[in-house]
Amino acid sequence: MQKLDDLRLKELQKILPSISLVPVIQSLLDKGILFLYENLQERYHPKKEKYIFLKTEWEPEEKLHALFTKKKKAPKQLNILLSYLHIRQTKQNVLQSELLKNVDASHAQLNALIEKGIFKIHQIEVDRIQFANPVLQVNNTLNAIQQKALEQIKFAFASSKPVLLKGITGSGKTHIYFELIAECIANEKQVLYLLPEIALTTQIIQKLRAVFGDDIGIYHSRYSDNERIEIWQKTKQSEFKIIIGARSALLLPFAHLGLIIVDEEHDASYKQQDPAPRYHARDTALYLAHQNKANILLGSVTPSIESFYNCQIGKYELVELNKRFGDAGLPVVTLIDKKELTFKTKHALFLPPLVEAIQTCLQAKKQVILFQNRRGYAPYSMCATCGWIAQCKYCSVALTYHKHTDKLHCHLCGSKSMYIKVCAACGGHSIVAKSFGTEKVEEVIRK
Repeated sequence: MQKLDDLRLKELQKILPSISLVPVIQSLLDKGILFLYENLQERYHPKKEKYIFLKTEWEPEEKLHALFTKKKKAPKQLNILLSYLHIRQTKQNVLQSELLKNVDASHAQLNALIEKGIFKIHQIEVDRIQFANPVLQVNNTLNAIQQKALEQIKFAFASSKPVLLKGITGSGKTHIYFELIAECIANEKQVLYLLPEIALTTQIIQKLRAVFGDDIGIYHSRYSDNERIEIWQKTKQSEFKIIIGARSALLLPFAHLGLIIVDEEHDASYKQQDPAPRYHARDTALYLAHQNKANILLGSVTPSIESFYNCQIGKYELVELNKRFGDAGLPVVTLIDKKELTFKTKHALFLPPLVEAIQTCLQAKKQVILFQNRRGYAPYSMCATCGWIAQCKYCSVALTYHKHTDKLHCHLCGSKSMYIKVCAACGGHSIVAKSFGTEKVEEVIRK
């Protein structure tokens, strides 16, 4: 066996896989038998791409004309040269991989032009995160109601007061955000735009880039460590004027933070449960704004109880938008009281008014969306004799029956088991699938 002067923790764990090392090592360190040293390693490396440049001596038109004549006997090399000039008309720098892809040429043919002193190659640092050019056209003209709301917000900001913007769906809260962002950037300050879910960032980033250009960074948990480092550095150096992100974006090192927007401030996703550190992004944003002497705007259709209460006691300023943009009408919502239905119809999966509405919609050649926030065929299975419910042995939550697999699924840990036909409590055989999920909705709607 090879004798080593020191061992890494990972190497020691491989030698002793069955032992919990941390408490043992800590005990030996306390007794002075072992000593520990740590070595920090730089794991970040900037991303570099190879770019092709035409040498200066070949730039004059007469030189290029002579070069074309000379390369007629080498058609592949001539194609590379022509493709390079074509790409350079639209782009400042020509990427090597893009050039070779355009002409379907080999590296050897390109290297021949480099060796002959026609092209030169340089490696240039590039951003790991790059966005496509926005195609949206955003009209950010405010109507009279939005303009009044904007003035109320600015008045509250003048007294360093947090603002809760309560606006119905389609009232144009985002347009007000854009006006505030534009004013903040004009004052050479940074903006933090918080969203509850990563999925929402794509639509917002397209709109923001259409209005404000490329000075926008995105920060969330799906990025790699190297990508996060690049965003971290550009935020610290104020290269990004606007940062869009989920709750973790609060931890970035802002140099000149001027405005925080917490969109959908009521959303439960802002509250970090696991893993640590545990924090509520909305409350943390309020403290961050206070630390940086920045303005903060909380936006929501249905504000949280805490925020609404803070408005009532005068801690926050409440600004409301109660009309949709462009005087668009609100959707018609019909509530059905099941008490007014007969016993037979009130226990049906689809109530008669819903069936009629679906039929009317289909006859008009329109589509229907049915929402049911339960997966599987039946959310739980219960013994009709004693009331026992089948639960996951790992998580102690009710198991969901999936008909297409004929198994009970745990939606918490992902475990699966055979469908139970005998009650584990009383031994009875009257196991009944209760309630309904999306599989049952699909089955009934097909009938």
